[in-house]
Amino acid sequence: MKYAVIKKEYLNKWLEHLKKSARLYAPQKKENLFVFRPVKDVEKVCLKYIPTILPPKKYYFPQKEKLLKFSASPFKTAKAIGEFEEFILFGVHTCDIAGIQCMDVIFRETPEDPYYLNRKDKMTAIGIECLEYCDKYASCTAVGNHEPRGGYDIMMVDIGGAFILHINSKKGERLLKGLNYIKKASDDDMMALERVRENKKKIFNNEFTAPIQEVYRAFGKSFDSEVWQDVGKRCIACGNCTMVCPTCYCFDIFDETDLSFNDGIRYRIWNSCQMDDFAKVAGGEDFRKGRDARQRHRYYRKFRYSQDKFNRYFCTGCGRCSRTCMAGIRLIETVNSILEGRDD
Repeated sequence: MKYAVIKKEYLNKWLEHLKKSARLYAPQKKENLFVFRPVKDVEKVCLKYIPTILPPKKYYFPQKEKLLKFSASPFKTAKAIGEFEEFILFGVHTCDIAGIQCMDVIFRETPEDPYYLNRKDKMTAIGIECLEYCDKYASCTAVGNHEPRGGYDIMMVDIGGAFILHINSKKGERLLKGLNYIKKASDDDMMALERVRENKKKIFNNEFTAPIQEVYRAFGKSFDSEVWQDVGKRCIACGNCTMVCPTCYCFDIFDETDLSFNDGIRYRIWNSCQMDDFAKVAGGEDFRKGRDARQRHRYYRKFRYSQDKFNRYFCTGCGRCSRTCMAGIRLIETVNSILEGRDD
């Protein structure tokens, strides 16, 4: 059953079933914003929301993660976490699913990261396709993430009185098995899906002033652009843009001992290329002293370097960096400024 359908009146019933299957995380309102958090009350799950403050990345790549336990004398190490639990991410936007795919590329590269993989392999992703823009900061169409492009187990699409479910994995099939209120999608359901997708084409348009291929080429000529000086003058180096990004993966490692100074735990914690000391090395040399250089590096990691190495763009178009920037630096404006300054 590749496509199924569930009437909206049964959605909460399905959520209760999912809660029994594994730990369930979903978008919920927090004051005037939204966050992914454990589902206690299914009535509080939101499917129409602007991207959450932090991406769901925090569940498969935690902000602070225990790696191992150790003792100095006699020297020994042990796993910090014996067994990872199964969990479900529900209602994930396609931009955040693209973020998951980017993180997979990074942490599955040789040598693979077992800590990431152990968590990720326990995860089931249920996405929700956006049918209208979340707000003015999104650039999902420009990078091709306004539509589902794999990376999920089930994708939900609102067709009015029901959701079409695209089942994309064995994990997804297992979550629907034996549920009599979820039916195989009929021809009428599929026609409704086609109408929704056709209407969506009228709403979503490239947010950049040129195709993404031109963005890549423009970045190849813009390393010394005055745009970076302007951005650097405005940047306050708070690191918000990298902390909320679904594809930033830099981290630091530190050891924390107890009062005996013999036993301790090794952690890894998110780090940011926007921090003043990030590119400093022994001897005091700093390869990216200014905020202009650090901001330029961030953009190149999204639109140039990742394409060269992994053949994919690491900006997912979610808009979080623009939404959280206290200096008012907007990704769409910056990219379009680079495009305007390119030599055609």
